[in-house]
Amino acid sequence: MYQRILVPIDGSSTSNHGLGEAIRIAKLTQGRIRLFHVIDDLSFALALGSEPRHADDLLKQLRSEGSRILGEAQATVQAAGVDVDTRLGDNFPGSVQDKVAAEALDWGAELIVLGTHGRRGAARLVLGSGAERILRQAPVPVLLVRAPAGKDAAAELLQASASAAAMAAA
Repeated sequence: MYQRILVPIDGSSTSNHGLGEAIRIAKLTQGRIRLFHVIDDLSFALALGSEPRHADDLLKQLRSEGSRILGEAQATVQAAGVDVDTRLGDNFPGSVQDKVAAEALDWGAELIVLGTHGRRGAARLVLGSGAERILRQAPVPVLLVRAPAGKDAAAELLQASASAAAMAAA
């Protein structure tokens, strides 16, 4: 039961909450985890802004940040005694949900676990739901792990935007 668990991560507290649940499942099933971080077209384009001449530098920074996120999550999983490997999805074009679905198929995942803000109503319409898009495309079962109450999704979104802007300015 669920020996191969794919965990898309972005370094946010919400995705880390999903990772914690994936670790619990993997420990119960003696399964293994693949951590997957995607550098998507939209994030790259937004970070790039009006400075296309810096595209190579920006992509290097995004890859470096993705590797850092994967490394930290890998250390967490290893500390829990669970087998883990990582994959950085940085090939363009393609949406995050398409890349997650393709990775699940390519790796033979039996379950995808990801954190979600659990937004509803207008907040979901304005900010969108990455988890919902992955859920719709997934070729295997998906476990959505809602972030604990009190997490400020708007603050996290602003922090992510500020990080992308800082990388673009560097």
